[in-house]
Amino acid sequence: MSLKQIEKLLFEKLNDLKVKGTLKGEEKVITGIIAAKGGFGPRYLLVGQGEKEFLRMNSNSYLGLSLNKDVIQAEEDAARKFGTGPGAVRFISGTYEPHVELEKRLADFHGREAAMVFSSAYSTVMGVLPQFITEETLVVSDELNHNCIINAIRLSHPAKKAIYRHFDIKELERILKENTGQAKRAVVITDGIFSMRGDCAPLDKIIEICRKYESGYEEGILTVVDDSHGVGAFGKTGRGVEEYTNTKADILVATLGKALGVNGGYVVSGKAVIDYLRETTPFYIYSNPITPSEAAAALKSLEILDSSEGIKLLERLKNLSAHLREGLNQLGYETLPGEHPIVPLMVRDTKKASHMVKYLFDNGILATGLNFPVVPKGNEEIRFQVSASHTEKDIDSLIDILKRFKVTAL
Repeated sequence: MSLKQIEKLLFEKLNDLKVKGTLKGEEKVITGIIAAKGGFGPRYLLVGQGEKEFLRMNSNSYLGLSLNKDVIQAEEDAARKFGTGPGAVRFISGTYEPHVELEKRLADFHGREAAMVFSSAYSTVMGVLPQFITEETLVVSDELNHNCIINAIRLSHPAKKAIYRHFDIKELERILKENTGQAKRAVVITDGIFSMRGDCAPLDKIIEICRKYESGYEEGILTVVDDSHGVGAFGKTGRGVEEYTNTKADILVATLGKALGVNGGYVVSGKAVIDYLRETTPFYIYSNPITPSEAAAALKSLEILDSSEGIKLLERLKNLSAHLREGLNQLGYETLPGEHPIVPLMVRDTKKASHMVKYLFDNGILATGLNFPVVPKGNEEIRFQVSASHTEKDIDSLIDILKRFKVTAL
């Protein structure tokens, strides 16, 4: 069998991506991590860059727990006890004690009856949403929701899909009102913290509107939130958007791979919901779970988060994020207000954003540029992600580099 016939087409498609500006290109490979020293946080070494050290401003390990010695020790101990992998899917002897303990702790942490761990947050959303969307369901989604939500809806084949403008509660209300009696069930889905901008969904208002109109749907209105960027990084105790808005969705999805610094995703809800998902979602049934050692590490991270140490890390994260926002504002850069450690520098021009990312890289900063069509034209940005492992010296060095860029750009 030959690949020659299709290779030409594949090269053409890759070139199209390059022309559109969405080609991700060659990955930067990390070869080592230099421990924090001299008042600075960790530095990273990359393939092809010799001994040049990089400050990582594009990591979603918001609390720095991926390098926490107690979390690493918990994973090492569990690997020695249970081995490196689960060896099976959950229902075929692939469930280990750390999986069960982690799920119980996650449910308690979020004030829910039950929790269920998946191999990633992406697969969690893909596994959960289709199980609650039928051909008689209306799905309503924020226009800036994550790709996993978009693809989960596509997989589901709902009776009708409606998109409301970002945070436009009046439009959400209009959609639910106009479709009263037209669908048996409605599912309203939103990100908690939006990954491109770091802004927070008005979950309290969304749920209030849903409760107002749920009597018009025979099977009610189900609210679903993916707060992967919020849990562990937002709210006084790290419980994310639900804590910040003092309300709860019917189903909450989050991740173990960002603020908790490990790997995997999870969903929390009522016991009936979780029992149903264990029996129905193929992303859980037919895929190996995270390793027992990853579950043990996540359990340790959650223990740290839900403690006085976690409160201190969250406060540090909030202060460092505010310091960066203030620095950007003082330099005359445009950013978005907020408290989340995603701090966008709004460039609003694709070529300039690409040039700025290269300048930052040349000066030892790893940052992510988001250009059209990944974001709408005019919303091009550099997305900085602050971590509790950063220091004020790190943030000051970044601000100084951005100051020099502004001078060279004049």
